[in-house]
Amino acid sequence: MNSVELDNIKQSLPELTDKLHEVGQFLDPEAKRREIAKMERETLKEDFWNDRTQAQKLLKAKKSLEDKVGAYEKAESELKDLPELIEMTIELEDESAIESIKSTCRKVESILDKLTLETLLDGEYDRNNAILSIHAGTGGVDAMDWAAMLLRMYLRWAEDNGFKTTIVDYQDDTEAGIKSATVIVEGENAYGYLKNEKGTHRLVRISPFNAAGKRQTSFSAVVVMPEVDQDVDVEISPDDIRVDTFRSSGAGGQHVNKTDSAIRITHIPTGIVVSCQNERSQHQNREMAMRILKSRLVELANEQHKEDMRELQGDFNLITWGSQIRSYVFQPYTMVKDHRTGAEVGNISKVMDGDLNYFIKEKLKQKEGAGNGANTDNPR
Repeated sequence: MNSVELDNIKQSLPELTDKLHEVGQFLDPEAKRREIAKMERETLKEDFWNDRTQAQKLLKAKKSLEDKVGAYEKAESELKDLPELIEMTIELEDESAIESIKSTCRKVESILDKLTLETLLDGEYDRNNAILSIHAGTGGVDAMDWAAMLLRMYLRWAEDNGFKTTIVDYQDDTEAGIKSATVIVEGENAYGYLKNEKGTHRLVRISPFNAAGKRQTSFSAVVVMPEVDQDVDVEISPDDIRVDTFRSSGAGGQHVNKTDSAIRITHIPTGIVVSCQNERSQHQNREMAMRILKSRLVELANEQHKEDMRELQGDFNLITWGSQIRSYVFQPYTMVKDHRTGAEVGNISKVMDGDLNYFIKEKLKQKEGAGNGANTDNPR
């Protein structure tokens, strides 16, 4: 009987209990249950479906609260049962039960970590879908190849974390990589998780495009915007936009439909340019492009968010030395380092396969520490 492992688990229970209590204080499940009950009463009213848009919004908010409370209750129940399971395992000398107990502990910790992160997502748009764009910067073909690597990384992250992705614009290069790409990431808190990914990302590696095999530094920029709700009223005058059509430039149908239906919309007063070439018709591409333009204009039009808008869009003129938020080093050693938090990971392959949650978590925690006046070293 491995009593050492069981002792270690027993010693970890007070820490998990404290974590549960801390999450409970932030979440306030009792208040959430009252809110859910109030929403439930709303859904039973005869005129509930008169305004379908508002009805769907309420149902979505209700489900979100139910998911959070349900996750908390599951963690609470599992944690409550653990001491008794441990004692039974010791009494029955059931070696096979140890792995099940360890699995339960990991599950509880994972639930509490996720709920902790969600308590930090309190921005106005954090719950919204995200519009993520990648632009190749300094570094020639290497930078365009790097932009394509970043696109793959974010698509993998989204898939692993249950988000739906749609590539709406994809400008590839004749030699390798991409000049730019825009992706809609759909799901609750997509923007909250991705918002801190905005900035310049730096790659250091032996260039596969350099015959001399020299080490190359390349840069690409990531821009993240929240998608605003479609019922938000934004007036866009037809006289204020220029609409151009062009042939899609995606990789043989892998990303986009190669037809003349691609749309580029320029909002003349602000200079904002939006492209979409993923859909099968001009009408659908125009609809998607207007959806993205609307999101950008809502941010810009709202005076209190103008500074945020500048931060969210970034400055494409600074996709170069000294402006990076994160470095990815392939040679002479392997490391990914976030320069804002100090967070480091040695397994660069896992990161490039979408394992970004550590960096996301540390950046969100840094915000929490700043809010509490605490010092934080460093990121679901």
